[in-house]
Amino acid sequence: MTLTVTDTSFSTDVKNFKGFVLIDFWAEWCGPCRQLGPIIEEVAEAMIGKVKVMKMNIDENPEVPSQLGIRSIPTLMLFKDGQQVATRVGSLPKTNLLEWLESQMAA
Repeated sequence: MTLTVTDTSFSTDVKNFKGFVLIDFWAEWCGPCRQLGPIIEEVAEAMIGKVKVMKMNIDENPEVPSQLGIRSIPTLMLFKDGQQVATRVGSLPKTNLLEWLESQMAA
């Protein structure tokens, strides 16, 4: 299950979290974001205990995406112990997303 992260909760949910956090930056009007949504849910189920999967609506939470320099959505960002370690822009199939995550987490 994915969790929601907001501008207000970002410090607690991501910056102060020990371990891996994947954030899907998205918006309601974004077609590729809606396509990626169910895939993110499946990845969250597959990665329980390995990575905390979260979603941030950029229209409702403009501060953090702006600070992180997000210019296109969907954007996926992987954090480890509060530090950004990897970014992927655009939609991708579940197998590719899982491979990308596993390779980044093993690095």
